[in-house]
Amino acid sequence: MGSGKDSGARILVVDDEPGMRDFLTILLQREGHQVVAAANGKDALRLARGSRFDLVISDIRMPHLDGVGLLGGLRDVDPEIPVILITAFASASSTIDAMQQGAFDYVTKPFKVEEIKGVVTRALEAQRLRAAAAASPEPAREAAPAIEGLVGRSPKMVEVYKVISKVANVAGTVLITGESGTGKELVARTLHRHSDRATKPFMAINCGAIPEQLLESELFGHVKGAFTGAVVNKAGLLEVAHGGSLLLDEVAEMSLPLQVKLLRVLQDRLIRRVGGTEDIGVDVRLIAATNKQLQDLIRKGTFREDLFYRLNVIPIHLPPLRERPEDIPLLVGSFVSRFCQQNRLAVKPISEEAMGLLSRYPWPGNVRELENALERAIALEQSDVLTAGSLPEEIRTWQPSEAAPAATLAPPAIPPEGLNLEDVVSQVERKLLLEALEKAGGVQTKAAQILGINFRSFRYRLKKYGLERPRGPSARVERPAGEA
Repeated sequence: MGSGKDSGARILVVDDEPGMRDFLTILLQREGHQVVAAANGKDALRLARGSRFDLVISDIRMPHLDGVGLLGGLRDVDPEIPVILITAFASASSTIDAMQQGAFDYVTKPFKVEEIKGVVTRALEAQRLRAAAAASPEPAREAAPAIEGLVGRSPKMVEVYKVISKVANVAGTVLITGESGTGKELVARTLHRHSDRATKPFMAINCGAIPEQLLESELFGHVKGAFTGAVVNKAGLLEVAHGGSLLLDEVAEMSLPLQVKLLRVLQDRLIRRVGGTEDIGVDVRLIAATNKQLQDLIRKGTFREDLFYRLNVIPIHLPPLRERPEDIPLLVGSFVSRFCQQNRLAVKPISEEAMGLLSRYPWPGNVRELENALERAIALEQSDVLTAGSLPEEIRTWQPSEAAPAATLAPPAIPPEGLNLEDVVSQVERKLLLEALEKAGGVQTKAAQILGINFRSFRYRLKKYGLERPRGPSARVERPAGEA
């Protein structure tokens, strides 16, 4: 199989528009590839059954057999052949369906020449690497379906893809929830790219990383002289993102006064720059993200309930990595391939021992922690195989043998007069927290692992029962990677 300009890959181009077929044919032939063109999906499928291709580039919207149907047929002919789809802004649902079914990538009309050339190069390189991995002693890892960096075929991730496809062009605000490191910003960017706002700006700001006064200026802008240092008028992100999308990451960290101003934006679509007197109309889709339980903050009085309901029009929840362990090998393969390419290395196969350690570890820092661990491992590994010795120590030494002490507890009998279930559950939970801390020598990350919960959940429960202070001289907090 060929790849790259020198080796002359065989590429099948499928489009019902003659002009687009001719354009792609000439472009790819100039890159040194052999090109066969088909006017529809049925002809393309017939050609694929009779001859081997290194890559297929197909329009999505075609009569008789569209690009998604062609993709399914090609999977029966050759499951490994990469397929690039050409789509329009309005076809978000079909595009995401195709990505779920294993399309390599897509380009959106109108596209630039360098964009399509770059996608073709990546697809052919991925095919070459897959072939090299198949020829290696280690078994090839299954290619991961990805939408803008989102990788996974688990049922929970498929549900996320379905929601994205349904709401990409819906006007309502989106609230993305999930633990730190689960990929909330990637989902926000995916929503924007699949929406009819895709040609307009996508802006993002971390509400927890900027002081309150500066955050207000960043969001709403300011006029000259509004405060010390405001020497010129400045447009805020809500203006800059006009027509596009704005991600408010860590929205729970926003102060109450600023929450009131954000509420007005959502209600009236008007902003006023800091120090200004004029209202400015804005058309921006707001996407909020948080790793906190906003309902708990509402009860504590630190987050406005009316703002919550304005933001929570379209909720999307990202599952933690420990709840989709079947996706770990896919993520590992994706990250290893990327980091090896970035470092100009041949893709390293993964030893069974290393994959076993990666698959059993609970990943309190989620996908971000896995990504960081693999980037470190690739940098340290001296052999041609990624071994367990290059993984971080906490992954190599983690022991899941004490993962669920609660499973050994017998439930209390219900007395004749009945009982208060909440009190009983609280007593049991408090007892288990203390026992886990004792077993872990006061190290909270280890105690959380013993109970089979993540670090944030463990800390929340400690605070709930007034146990957040270290108990005894040996007690200490060791935050896992990726946790704030």
